[in-house]
Amino acid sequence: MSQMASAVNQEQQFLDAFQQAIETQGFDRMILSQYQGEIEHLEKITLRIISLQNHSVLNVLYRYKTQDVTKNYPLNEALSLATSLLMQCKQANLFTNDAELQLKKNKKKVMLKVTKKKVELKSEHMQHTQGAMQQHDRAKHRYVDQDRYFLQPLGITDAKAEIIPSMARKWKQINKFIEIFSGAVGQMSTQEHALRVVDFGSGKGYLTFALYDYLNHKGQAPFVTGVELNEKMVDFCQKVAEVSQFKQLDFFQGDVRTYQPEHLDVMIALHACDVATDFAIHTGIRLNAQIIMCAPCCHKELRPQLNSPEVLKPMLQFGIHAGQQAEMLTDTIRALLLKAYGYETKVFEFVALEHTSKNKMILATKRKDYTQPDPAVLAQIYALKNMYGIQKHSLELLLNQQWDQQDIGRKC
Repeated sequence: MSQMASAVNQEQQFLDAFQQAIETQGFDRMILSQYQGEIEHLEKITLRIISLQNHSVLNVLYRYKTQDVTKNYPLNEALSLATSLLMQCKQANLFTNDAELQLKKNKKKVMLKVTKKKVELKSEHMQHTQGAMQQHDRAKHRYVDQDRYFLQPLGITDAKAEIIPSMARKWKQINKFIEIFSGAVGQMSTQEHALRVVDFGSGKGYLTFALYDYLNHKGQAPFVTGVELNEKMVDFCQKVAEVSQFKQLDFFQGDVRTYQPEHLDVMIALHACDVATDFAIHTGIRLNAQIIMCAPCCHKELRPQLNSPEVLKPMLQFGIHAGQQAEMLTDTIRALLLKAYGYETKVFEFVALEHTSKNKMILATKRKDYTQPDPAVLAQIYALKNMYGIQKHSLELLLNQQWDQQDIGRKC
């Protein structure tokens, strides 16, 4: 058999296995990589089957360098689509219930490797132990139910409501976030209106959807808005909200400076870069938010201002320490300002986001007895600024302007 005939035969064998897996409901996923087609910046393509409005469809995730694009196709188009994509990629990995098939192509040949999954006979004791472990896993408390529909179009679970292995870390982050949020929302005073939540920098909406679902299942019927600069992300999230029938969840293209809500109960900003975090916190304080949650990153404002005490200079000659000091000071002043303006404030470790390796979270809940800024805490901030020669902190400036305007209003 010629090399060309062999290559065609192996590709056909791969595609036959793909079609058979779909027809027998044994298909898990297919990953196509080393794309050689005409679409710029396309790096990888992942095919899965998901359920949309009680119908199974082929979900295709096109991964680019800077964004992800998801499209859905009827299952009867799966083979023709896979054939077309396979022609444009040098490698494909097919995962089924029974085997893993890897197809690799180069200029000289095509290589197909088939690895059968091992089926182990388990003793009655092992089966009993495994069953007990599965029951324990199911019993483990989760703040988001794994079978919730919205997790499928977001790519967290597959058509069988199983967590996709590559999304296990994101699944953990979602549940940790809702766990923290549930504790904070439990301290809120009773609201006479539906809870209004804004998530600045919502990205692909993983946490935004989870928060809406959690509150909705608590019978609160919230109004939740995700604010995101990326238009394609906004369009994607809006479509997922529609197919998930989340009627009071919407997405706005913009940022904290362009989206100006009139009312706000919960303000979230989990990856707002540098002073965008300050604008987000100020929005929460200005609108009397009951909960403020932020995970700051990219601390740039204070570092060039710092004139560190002489005794610290040997330590801060190392760039990484200087950066850590700038981050700690930035977030300390933020936390103290929240405290001064009527919030119980905590700073603690959170699961690092995919956008940044930073894993710090600031959580603030509104005190009922607040009347005016606490002069003792403001004095602590002044002392810190004076010690390090800090002239400008954006959140402080925004709050000073707000308080000055309120004071002028009272005098008038």
